[in-house]
Amino acid sequence: MRDLSRRDLLKATAVGAGAVALPSVIAGSSAIAADGPGSSSGATYPPAELTGRIVRPQSPNYAEASLGWDELFVRYPLVIVFAQETQDVVNALTWARQHDVALRVRSGRHSLEGWSNVDNGIVIDVSELKDVHIDTAARTAKLGAGLTQSEAIAALGEYDLAATTGGEGTVGLSGATLGGGFGFLTRYLGMACDNLIGVEIVVASGTNGAKVLKVDPWNYPDLLWALRGAGNGNFGIVTSLTYQVAPLESVAYLQVTWPGLDNLHEVFDTWQRGAPFSDPRLGTQVEVHPDEILLFAVLAEGSEAEARSLLEPLLSIGKPEVTVQIGGWGETYAGFQIPNDEEPAKWKFFSQFTREPFPAKAISIVREFMEKSPTPDTNFFAQAFGSGAQRQEPFGGAAFPHRSALFYSEPGTGWGTRGEPDSDDAITPIAQAWIAEFSQALRPYVDGAYVNVPNIGMAEWEEAYWGRNFPRLRKIKAKYDPYNVFQYEQSIPPATH
Repeated sequence: MRDLSRRDLLKATAVGAGAVALPSVIAGSSAIAADGPGSSSGATYPPAELTGRIVRPQSPNYAEASLGWDELFVRYPLVIVFAQETQDVVNALTWARQHDVALRVRSGRHSLEGWSNVDNGIVIDVSELKDVHIDTAARTAKLGAGLTQSEAIAALGEYDLAATTGGEGTVGLSGATLGGGFGFLTRYLGMACDNLIGVEIVVASGTNGAKVLKVDPWNYPDLLWALRGAGNGNFGIVTSLTYQVAPLESVAYLQVTWPGLDNLHEVFDTWQRGAPFSDPRLGTQVEVHPDEILLFAVLAEGSEAEARSLLEPLLSIGKPEVTVQIGGWGETYAGFQIPNDEEPAKWKFFSQFTREPFPAKAISIVREFMEKSPTPDTNFFAQAFGSGAQRQEPFGGAAFPHRSALFYSEPGTGWGTRGEPDSDDAITPIAQAWIAEFSQALRPYVDGAYVNVPNIGMAEWEEAYWGRNFPRLRKIKAKYDPYNVFQYEQSIPPATH
């Protein structure tokens, strides 16, 4: 755990720190006027007070409370509000607007460019909203926005139910879902956002307040559409998510390992031409490391023999080591997680989608960059899309635009020791340059990017993340957040006409 020096604390409190203790600087009416879905009316709200679990720079747990998963980014907020109920979020958003304080929304702390934290502002953290309500008859689950993916999978697994999530258990469920959300069950159950059928969200209201909306396909359907793929910190603060869930009693999980990179061309080419078009119950990803190639596969409701048969073209390449596990999805998922404290502290990634198979030259580029990787904790991973269920939009549609991709991929590299803020700082520019050069080399073979793995500095990021959906997203932003209360480096701006 990092310690804060006196200089750090002075930095954290240097700008506007007094606002934490002062009454509202904007006089509000005691009457709350009725207004529409956004905040364009002139309604004003009474002075707000912060509620929930409040952490300030002078709090003994401030260092831990302000630290994100990617320790490459360190921020010093004025105050962090850990909401205990939805009203705490309403109060915090109202307070932030009345004090004209920058705000960020946070759940799992995995914002990969550090955008869920902010210097000299307020962080509204929903990670302690962990209620679970499962209706087994209707096959729906209302889950608190603070659940991690591991927690959600475990809760659903108790009833042999599942919805799509990403593969990293400590990532927040809400953040993953609102950006799209994909993983081993994507080809079987669709995107995580496709499973999303209801949202409770706190939005800006009036000139200086906030209110709660209950969103579903019949109430604020345009907002539900936007939240399915563009909901991270753009329109409001999600406090709960309701999913349509599916029965899933067991999976076959395979891990295949090829030592070295000599089989890379054959493995990758065989994978990209077969796995995306295989049985939609089969989810796969390939990981290329500096010293080995890994294949991970999950076959929903399948046997070992069936999984081996589907993967036979890959298993016949070279002499890989193969391990197989049959069991419930919850226990299987938990089994391949890596604890946070065993991972590097600092990370850099670059996201991209591919619509046509990589030619031999592109695969050679992957090998070339992996052979000159800046750290041992470096990989290039690719997740199959193809002909799976993700190609079909849910009822009411979704803003996520990359359904026709063949696969998703990203290079990533990690370095540094957790809790030691200056560790391996010399590697930082090397790692960042490696990612930039790698992504540039692959540019002719990729199309689009994934908002949950943002590419800082990318030109035309709006089109890369959302394609032709961006103009519609701007109009919805103008409707629900016309004052652009929710903004960060790559947030959606409201339409101006």
